[in-house]
Amino acid sequence: MATVSSSCPLDCPDACSLEVSVEQDRVQAVRGADTGTTAGFICSKVARAADHLYGRERLTHPLRRVGPKGSGRFERIGWDEALGTITSRLLQVRDAHGGEAILPYSYGGSNGYLTEGSFDARLFQRLGATRLYRNFCALPSSAAAEAVYGRMPGMPYAAYAEAQLVLVWGCNPHATGIHLLPHLRASRKAGGKLIVVDPRRTRLAADADLHVAPRPGTDLPLALAVAGWLFEHGHADRDFLTAHATGVEAFRAVCASWPVERAAATCQVPAAQIVELARSYAEASPAALRCGWGPERNRNGGSATAAILALPAVANKFGPLGGGFTMSNSGYWKLDAGLAARVAPSRTRQVPMTSLGRVLTDDRSIRALFVYNCNPVATCPEQARVLRGLAREDLFTVVFEQVHTDTAELADIVLPATTFLEHREVHRGYGAYVFHDRPPAVVPHGEARSNARVFTELTERLGLAEPGDPDEAGVAAALAAQMGIEGAPHHPDPGRPFQDFEPWTADRTIHLMPSAAWYAYRPDPAPERLALISPALGHLVSSTFGQLMEGLQPVQVHPDDASERGLRAGQLVRVFNELGEVVLPVEVTDKVRPGTVVIAKGLWKRHTHNGAASTALCPATLSDFGDGACYNDARVDIVPAEAQPS
Repeated sequence: MATVSSSCPLDCPDACSLEVSVEQDRVQAVRGADTGTTAGFICSKVARAADHLYGRERLTHPLRRVGPKGSGRFERIGWDEALGTITSRLLQVRDAHGGEAILPYSYGGSNGYLTEGSFDARLFQRLGATRLYRNFCALPSSAAAEAVYGRMPGMPYAAYAEAQLVLVWGCNPHATGIHLLPHLRASRKAGGKLIVVDPRRTRLAADADLHVAPRPGTDLPLALAVAGWLFEHGHADRDFLTAHATGVEAFRAVCASWPVERAAATCQVPAAQIVELARSYAEASPAALRCGWGPERNRNGGSATAAILALPAVANKFGPLGGGFTMSNSGYWKLDAGLAARVAPSRTRQVPMTSLGRVLTDDRSIRALFVYNCNPVATCPEQARVLRGLAREDLFTVVFEQVHTDTAELADIVLPATTFLEHREVHRGYGAYVFHDRPPAVVPHGEARSNARVFTELTERLGLAEPGDPDEAGVAAALAAQMGIEGAPHHPDPGRPFQDFEPWTADRTIHLMPSAAWYAYRPDPAPERLALISPALGHLVSSTFGQLMEGLQPVQVHPDDASERGLRAGQLVRVFNELGEVVLPVEVTDKVRPGTVVIAKGLWKRHTHNGAASTALCPATLSDFGDGACYNDARVDIVPAEAQPS
């Protein structure tokens, strides 16, 4: 049995280094390499990679639909016939309706530069297709980080071990980004304090010195109240702000409009907890802030993240090792896969990926849909509308996928894709500072092909190839050149802000008040109803690996809310609103705050009684900045399944 070095490009901050045991060109086991951030251990998701590669639902050859959409009736065809059909249908659509009648639909199923944003982008740009605004996640937080700090690098994981206090806000590293945990434990072991802000009592929150559980969507007033307390009680570092920040007085005025008592009432948390959070953070040095993506997934998402990220500036937690913050470190990597693959700028129309249901059902101008690196039936808001749109007989749909997902069930042509262990990949961490370029660990299973190969061949078949188009090796070399490095893995040292570099804004200062439009709180859309949130599960990456998860999944409800509605643990309930309903068992638990319910992110049809996911209840509305998805704006009611919802 051979051991092959590899890495994980899935949508997680850690970008782990892997050791893969291979026998007769089949993966037998996957372990964490004893290098860098990975430090010899990996998540249970990737440890089960062999089950994903060789399970009964793995796609091994192209398929063509032979029954009505959604009937599950497909026949096996060859690659030549599959690509020929796709080529002819795309040309028909383009010639009859224009290139913008074609929509490529993808997301972070890989996060690798050879599988997204390169060969795929080149094909669809030259085809004149509609551009996809990929706004499921990270756009509000990116807009906030860009506006306040210019997306300057944040703290590396190891620095957290040196912190006297760690504030983890809207992040659950037990489910994603697990390699932060050893450093949090090291901080605690050395006497450091841990504060967690999360509507749920996660494993991390249960271990914290202070757990603050605000109502979803109220992180903005909470953060402004903390900052306001710092100003009011002499814990704002005036000298630091004068030297390194703009908009200080304007930001202070906004904070003053959210005194602790007002914020406590809005957030539905005790005022004493807000004061304790603020005082503990002010008095600790060094103090670290880990901001996650939970606070951005609502109508106030951009402003909320900006206000949270402003805290280390106001109190000046920069300087000593263990002080500062981490949001996403993706801004550190000045990498452009499109440039590396020779993708020219496009001026075609752009649609948000959250609006897929409306585009397919109301607009109906899309006549061809090419889905890859994504499972929109499980992940796109307004699931019922998405399903209606995908059921259109006049819509030609290609799904390029590793396993037979719920979205593949509605395809006209299904193409088998390689997994990350079966093709070369170039990728980087957005929490860990690591850059990978590694070969495949094993040959593709069955007839699976890589994104680079399929999109390159489609470009050629469509007559869109140009002399000098780089191949995989050329794109990989161009990406390494953009970084100014040779060889991988590469573990750079980002340095420390205000010691090794200034903020990455144009004027190299912190912008506490980027404009007058920031921090305008938009109230709860339905304060009398239950707030639904859909956090990540520890054994799924969004919806990836969902085929390996058996059984119905529950909705978590606080005992007070269950009692008020006559709900018993384990019974089937209807969770519903004007967009749809989900029927599933109820779990009564005080791990979720009153007034909030939880249905896990990424569930497949098989995981609920009626085949609907939490996305059936999520609106396609957009956040204040970055136009991000507002999953956590879902407001719902719950009744026993035998009762009819009003």
